[in-house]
Amino acid sequence: MSDTQLQTEPLARAIAFYLPQFHPIAENDEWWGRGFTEWRNVAKARPKFSGHLQPRLPADLGFYDLRLDEARVAQVEMAKAFGLHGFCYYHYWFNGRRLLERPLEIMLRSREAAFPFTLCWANENWTRRWDGQDQEVLMKQEYSEADDLDHIRFLCPILADPRYIRVEGKPLLLIYRTERLPNAQRTVEIWREEALRLGVGELYLARVDCETEFDPRTIGMDASIEFAPTWRSMPPRYFGDGLVGAVRRRLDYRTAHGRNSVYRYRDLAHHLMNIDAQSDYARFRCACPSWDNSPRRPNTGSTIFLNPEPKCFEEWVRFLVKTRQRVGVERAPIFINAWNEWAECAQMEPCDRFGTAFLEALRAGLGGVRG
Repeated sequence: MSDTQLQTEPLARAIAFYLPQFHPIAENDEWWGRGFTEWRNVAKARPKFSGHLQPRLPADLGFYDLRLDEARVAQVEMAKAFGLHGFCYYHYWFNGRRLLERPLEIMLRSREAAFPFTLCWANENWTRRWDGQDQEVLMKQEYSEADDLDHIRFLCPILADPRYIRVEGKPLLLIYRTERLPNAQRTVEIWREEALRLGVGELYLARVDCETEFDPRTIGMDASIEFAPTWRSMPPRYFGDGLVGAVRRRLDYRTAHGRNSVYRYRDLAHHLMNIDAQSDYARFRCACPSWDNSPRRPNTGSTIFLNPEPKCFEEWVRFLVKTRQRVGVERAPIFINAWNEWAECAQMEPCDRFGTAFLEALRAGLGGVRG
């Protein structure tokens, strides 16, 4: 292999969270109206103040439908071209009932869009408020040991797929909110025992740091995953004063249904880069190209990061790549939030505001030497 090839291969395995929302399902028809996908929220978004970049509409890939092979293949070709290693599909399981499963099922049957992938069990309630909490619940999570067993039995054939992403030779499986499990350690024990019995082998289990951060080994898991943007950890100096503070006060006054939190994107990136990532357990770091969940929450409080900057994102990715081996895991991945979270403006896919600038920043941030 030539020096040129070595220099252009990605430094690290970058895995992007992937939302399989963009196709109609019966449940969304019932809850939100016939033909609903999150494209409806994206297209209806409007700016809440001067300088608020809304709406942000899809560019190169258009308003795609994930039932179409052409759409999924185009996503994979684009992701590969800009250095992404794989997708982390959100997996929705409610006591044996699945939602938004069709893109994953089609992908598993097809080799047209061969691409590494992993799964993240999004074990939240589905709510009308889009927050996973306990108000206005549309689909509730119910937990039991019997369901844990059924769940891992369903997952094992997927974990054995040759495209499935492995860490230290083991299939990587994420749980989004371990705090919601009544006995997370017992769930982990059941999953490990059954995966061994079924011949899948040892699992590499990771919790996502959505609500709290703690040593995953205390519940029998192998690693945790940072989930940017983690604005709750930002110190007070990042808001309340100057332009951003003024925007927040103005929004507090104008918005009757909730308080809008407004920050600077650059402050978020620099804050998370300055956090001491050293720990005695494996924790995989994460970056986001942007964040603004106002399309999902037009009449309630939303969180907005002003002035997303591709160069700042590139700097952030480069930092994660440089520090990835601190976790002590061979070929430790980094995570990107997200590939296509359009209603939270956390998408790598090209939009009308930035084109491919964030994809180009990702490729630049990952480039240099082999991982």
